[in-house]
Amino acid sequence: MRVAIFGGSFDPVHLGHLWMAELSREAMQLDEIVFLPAATSPLKPHGPVATNDQRLMMLRLAISGQTSMSIDTRELDRGGTSYTIDTIKELREERPADQLFLLMGTDAFNSLDRWKEPVELLSLVTPIVLRRGGEAEPDWELCQRLVGRDRTDEIRAAALQLPVIELSSGELRDRISNGMSIRFRVPRPVEAYIEAEKLYRA
Repeated sequence: MRVAIFGGSFDPVHLGHLWMAELSREAMQLDEIVFLPAATSPLKPHGPVATNDQRLMMLRLAISGQTSMSIDTRELDRGGTSYTIDTIKELREERPADQLFLLMGTDAFNSLDRWKEPVELLSLVTPIVLRRGGEAEPDWELCQRLVGRDRTDEIRAAALQLPVIELSSGELRDRISNGMSIRFRVPRPVEAYIEAEKLYRA
């Protein structure tokens, strides 16, 4: 199977996340997208705003009924700081026959040299670099310094150009705290959950 891991805080999950996942599934002929909600990211030490249970519930509501999408809670279950390499090693052992991909934005890809064990990571999983409309080319030279030209060419072939998606979780939290609508920016069940839980209010 061709399986893509989509990690992130998902605080909250929004339609941009789902759009990126579905576009990647179609373009790369993926069998499954695994959403991997992060605990504490080493590069975002202040962590998420919503609790782990709240973020997980929003994800479940967002992908309900989507047979090609699933959720993996291992980083939440593990607690503390999570490194992508540790998760990918576990998944590789559990799914030895699967071809693993890792969805990531250009900004994350361009910071790979700051990740834990980036060379081994890129040997275990192929990034699908999602380049949003208007963004500069990913830093392919950085990738080449890490894993060489041949592997960089393979990774480059999996990169996808996205249309402009003017959505971010931070923007949605700001809108909620300022009493503004998030209608049509998140799935309706997620919006209803945020309202019921009074999340992100000032």
